[in-house]
Amino acid sequence: MLKTTRLRAALLALLILAVAGLIAGRALFADLPAPSLANLNASRPSTLITDRNGRLLYESIGDASKNVPLSFDQIPAACWQATVAVEDSRFFHHPGVDVLAIGRAAWLNWRDGGIVSGASTLTQQLARNTLMSEDERFEQSLRRKLREAWLAVQIELRYTKSEILALYLNQVYYGNFATGLEAAAQSYFGKHAAELDLSECSMLAGLLQNQVAYNPLNHPEAARLRQSTVLGLMVVNGYIDRRDAELALAEQLQFAASPFTVEAPHFVSYVEAQLDRLLGVDAVASGGLRVTTTLDLNWQNQAERTARWHLQRLAEEPGAPAGRRIENAAVVALDPQTGAIRTMVGSPDYFDATIQGNVNAALSLRQPGSAIKPLTYAAALDPIRSAARGQTPLTEATVIADLPTTFYVKDEDGGNVPYAPLNYDRTYHGPVSVRTALANSYNIPAVKVLDHIGVES
Repeated sequence: MLKTTRLRAALLALLILAVAGLIAGRALFADLPAPSLANLNASRPSTLITDRNGRLLYESIGDASKNVPLSFDQIPAACWQATVAVEDSRFFHHPGVDVLAIGRAAWLNWRDGGIVSGASTLTQQLARNTLMSEDERFEQSLRRKLREAWLAVQIELRYTKSEILALYLNQVYYGNFATGLEAAAQSYFGKHAAELDLSECSMLAGLLQNQVAYNPLNHPEAARLRQSTVLGLMVVNGYIDRRDAELALAEQLQFAASPFTVEAPHFVSYVEAQLDRLLGVDAVASGGLRVTTTLDLNWQNQAERTARWHLQRLAEEPGAPAGRRIENAAVVALDPQTGAIRTMVGSPDYFDATIQGNVNAALSLRQPGSAIKPLTYAAALDPIRSAARGQTPLTEATVIADLPTTFYVKDEDGGNVPYAPLNYDRTYHGPVSVRTALANSYNIPAVKVLDHIGVES
């Protein structure tokens, strides 16, 4: 009798929990929108980036001519296969939520003591990006995960896998402010999505994990490594063979000559990276941002013209050695009071592939060169620092001999290695003042000043 009573009590408790769960579930999901085509295809508002005076630098791709929804039949097989392979390899085997992936992610996160792996399927990503409010989309909570999973299952019940793939590829963000496969194809390659080949599809699919870090226009090596990973996963999942992957990886991709209308493109790309860091990729992809920057477009245009003029002058200089015929340049102008960027020229022409113009030379790591000279002279002119060294400070009128000079520096083994600097113009100018030496960026006087005050200064 006691056992029967306990069993009945347990069954009643389970019934109460089930009813409570149904009531709670109804309340949890009641305000969610229906996964209709109108909601799933909803366009995202444009993002505007302006200079400090409100002049437009860039408007994200949102016009109908570029962000065109594609049917599944219009999408190259290589594009959806690459996406499935790298983002959701079990896409065709789960009902919108992948229990195995959730278990694997939970194990990895527990093992490493933090979130190192997610488990969102393509369908969950689609639900999150199109059917949830912006605030909830970025919420890290069990409630959001449950609501997202519910929406994903509803989508799977209503649409075929092919339809879901098309909806996803029309809404996913590819960086460069391009949302959807058609916009991405035009932005990166200057062609329609239907014309993309395996190499191009695998490159675009690689962007989905991190649109900034794997942007082939700014980080070509990282993008190529990511492309290799995507192709490898396509081989593992049986979409292509190893020979196909090798040929696709060897292909020299031709990026669009002028993928989008933009002012100060290197700076706009820099702004996108900053927005991603500060707000997150999802917030940037959602669109609707109005970003006012510190750049001055008038200054920017003048800096671009000046950089091109100097390069042209060097190229046409009679008798100039081959080493002087440089093709690239960068300019950055900062407000010394605030550090605000007023100009950023990363190359003379962002869209000139022959000089890798899309690479922002202003951000590339390199030796400081002449940029360090003002710091060297400042230390030598500082009376307090000079007194601490037991030296008389230099003045702007101090004369330094710009003549052939050999210095000896220590190598890794402690030996003395001769170093004879040359000026950029390969000539010597005799006795010159500190003012003249710094204004003309002469190398020999700068090294003499450094030798005088010591590297530690």
